[in-house]
Amino acid sequence: MNGSDAGAKQVLEALLFAADEPLSARRLAALVEEITPGEVTDLVRELNADYLREGRAFHVQEIAGGYRLVTRSEFAGWIAGLRAAGGSPRLTQAALETLSIVAYKQPVTRTELESIRGVAVEGVLKTLVDRELVRIVGREEGMGRPLLYGTTDHFLEYFGLPSLDALPRPDELEILFADRERQVELALEEPRAVADPGDEE
Repeated sequence: MNGSDAGAKQVLEALLFAADEPLSARRLAALVEEITPGEVTDLVRELNADYLREGRAFHVQEIAGGYRLVTRSEFAGWIAGLRAAGGSPRLTQAALETLSIVAYKQPVTRTELESIRGVAVEGVLKTLVDRELVRIVGREEGMGRPLLYGTTDHFLEYFGLPSLDALPRPDELEILFADRERQVELALEEPRAVADPGDEE
């Protein structure tokens, strides 16, 4: 690398800040120009070192096969409160269980999901599709050609996973999902330290 590295690092930071989806090292290298995907990885490491040294509330994380600027986990409660205020409901236990099955069995049909769970999942599947955590990935060959469901890139982003290969063990997955959703509930329940005019009397 040369003296233009500082400029490249700033451009990389600007791209990550502006992007609404994870950007791969290859794509970032093409956008920044005159750097390689390997150098992108080095610059990401430098950015994270800078953020840590400066006490920033965010860092660059590898998610869904690319890099994204995200807030640090210790600020999750506040972020969850912001999102909850926007009206995004928590997933129910039934939705979390169904999502767990989709994550590990994909592609999977609704009939297979209902066979595993022992209950109808049509409404739950609609919720997961509406939340962009699950999508239709095709049709199964055979009679009726039922729809096949799988997880989305947003699923990886939502749970902070770089790829499906990073999924935890099946017995840990539901706990991970429940913890992520619980952050929203805690953010709504925890009182914020707000000055009360009456305290001064």
